[in-house]
Amino acid sequence: MEKVYRIQELNLSYGEKHVLKNINLDLYKNKVTAFIGPSGCGKSTLLRCLNRMNDLIPSTKITGTLDYLGTEVNAVNPMELRTHVGMVFQNPNPFPMSIYDNIAYGPRCQGIKKKDVLNKIVVNSLKKGALYDEVKDRLKDNALSLSGGQQQRLCIARCIAMEPDVILMDEPTSALDPIATQKIEELIFELKKEYTIIIVTHNMGQASRISDYTAFFLLGEVIEYDLTDELFKNPKNKKTEDYITGRFG
Repeated sequence: MEKVYRIQELNLSYGEKHVLKNINLDLYKNKVTAFIGPSGCGKSTLLRCLNRMNDLIPSTKITGTLDYLGTEVNAVNPMELRTHVGMVFQNPNPFPMSIYDNIAYGPRCQGIKKKDVLNKIVVNSLKKGALYDEVKDRLKDNALSLSGGQQQRLCIARCIAMEPDVILMDEPTSALDPIATQKIEELIFELKKEYTIIIVTHNMGQASRISDYTAFFLLGEVIEYDLTDELFKNPKNKKTEDYITGRFG
């Protein structure tokens, strides 16, 4: 299997606070990898390392190796990296503009101006985001008029419009109801045919349903990393077993 990310002995500190400790992980192409663990254990911090979002925090210090497709992440221009590695956040964050303009925003910033090209990108992205049938007659409506679940699928479609290789998702369903959550999970299952997906989730049922690999984090360390079925059915570490059986967390 092709490795998209290779992480070796990665440590991260915010000032004096040591947040990630000796992380070693390989993340694979066209697979869904879930990061699970209690709050504050480093899951989202590692996720943000993958597209250099932590660069925005002045006190951040990172050591170790983090390669993306064989190139050290810090050697890649962060804006270029974020074109290839898109991100979907916990709370839907559509721009306060039309549904159409939300999707066309990124391509326009990249210099695409032709109406027919933009139209094609918008339609294809909304279809891949499993939203087109619901909004095709209201593309000029403000995106903020959509429901929470629709807004999150719009944000996924907006990410897809940039033609990324990787989509990072930081608890993308935690603010959604069960029906909207199910739609996002079904969408993730479809998207992994074309994209590599790394998702942070507090929902262990979600991790077991949608991911191929799962990493269990505790106090800044990866305690166990394995195929999802194996990790949930035959955890090798007692701490993993205690967490997934609800003894703590």
